[in-house]
Amino acid sequence: MDTTDVEALFRAHEPRVFRFISRLVGRAESARDLTQEVFVRVAAGRMPALADGEALAWMYRVARNLALDHLRRTGRVTPVFPAEVPRPAAQDVRVEVQRALESLHELDRHVFLLREVAGLGYSEIAATCELTPDAVRSRIHRARLHLRGQLAAPISHRQHAPVTLKPRP
Repeated sequence: MDTTDVEALFRAHEPRVFRFISRLVGRAESARDLTQEVFVRVAAGRMPALADGEALAWMYRVARNLALDHLRRTGRVTPVFPAEVPRPAAQDVRVEVQRALESLHELDRHVFLLREVAGLGYSEIAATCELTPDAVRSRIHRARLHLRGQLAAPISHRQHAPVTLKPRP
């Protein structure tokens, strides 16, 4: 692959690849390294000659496989996030979302994140995860229903909780 193509691919997709990987591995440092490795592999010319959508699916398959290998090497199946610590209210919602994502079946979580974080289409996700587009559609639907059920109570609680303001020093 030519250098300008790799640079364009990096500029266009690096933020989404990073967010996808960081949702899978849970640590920004590891996600940065793994994201860099994805683009190193692309730059090294290991990408097969494919159409645009297939090339994107191949790149995300590399990202997913690197993240899974990282989790296996570190002895974790799901990402580890910091334990309960005091944090701003907005972070409480983020923690609840992360917990809900972690409660999904691994493949459902990957399919959902490829759709919602990476912005891939059903056929690209199918190629990335070696599924049919119908299986992708089904898994995304199931993941959304599960997440809606998991997040209904925490979101409702946040909407009805009294707002407390801290006095300014």
